[in-house]
Amino acid sequence: MGTDDLFKKEKLLKEKRESKQKNMPDRILILCEGEKTEPLYFNGFQKDFKLHNIFIDGLGSNTDTIVEEAISRQKDYEQVWCVFDRDSFKKQNFNRAFKLIKKYPKIKIVYSNEAFELWYLLHFNYHDTAISRKQYKTKLSEYLNEKYKKNSQDMYQKLLPKQNTAIKNAKRLLSSYEKNNPEKNNPSTNVFELVELLNQYKK
Repeated sequence: MGTDDLFKKEKLLKEKRESKQKNMPDRILILCEGEKTEPLYFNGFQKDFKLHNIFIDGLGSNTDTIVEEAISRQKDYEQVWCVFDRDSFKKQNFNRAFKLIKKYPKIKIVYSNEAFELWYLLHFNYHDTAISRKQYKTKLSEYLNEKYKKNSQDMYQKLLPKQNTAIKNAKRLLSSYEKNNPEKNNPSTNVFELVELLNQYKK
C-alpha cells in the first residue's frame, strides 16, 4: 500500500470516528437498580470506548424511585436509561414504571425478567425456560468454568467475545412472545437495546 493510500485510509477512519461522535447524544445517564452488578457491567463500555459523556449510577432502589430519579434528572441529559429486574419488585410496581415514563421520550427502560443474569446466560446459549436467580448463578458458574461472582468487575471483558451471540439470542427470545408484556414474559430482556446503542460509539 502506497503513501497516498495510507493517507486516504487514515483520513476515512478519522472521518468515521468523528461522524460517530457527532451522532452521539451529548450526555447519556444510565440509572441502575443494583449498586454494583449492572453498573460494573456498563462501566466496561465506558472504559473500553473511552466515552466521557456516559454517566452510570447504581441507586440500590426500587422501580418507582429509579423512574422518579430519571424524571427529575432528565433535563440534564439527552437520554436516560433505567435498568432494573422483574424479580425484585411487585407486579404493580414493575408495571407502574413503564406507565410513568410514557410522558417522557428521553427516558427508556432496560429490564430483565427475572434477573440481569439472564443477559449473561444468553452469551452462551439460548434460554427460553424460566429459572430462579439461584439457577442463573449455577449455570453461569458452569459456563464460565469458575464460580460466578455477582459483583465481578470484569464480566464485560469476559463476555465481550460472545456479545453478538447474546444480542441475537435476546432478540430471538423477545420476538418469541405474541405480546410485549415485560412483567409476564419470563424469561425476557431488552438489555441488547442499550448495548447496541453504546456499540455505535465505539472508537
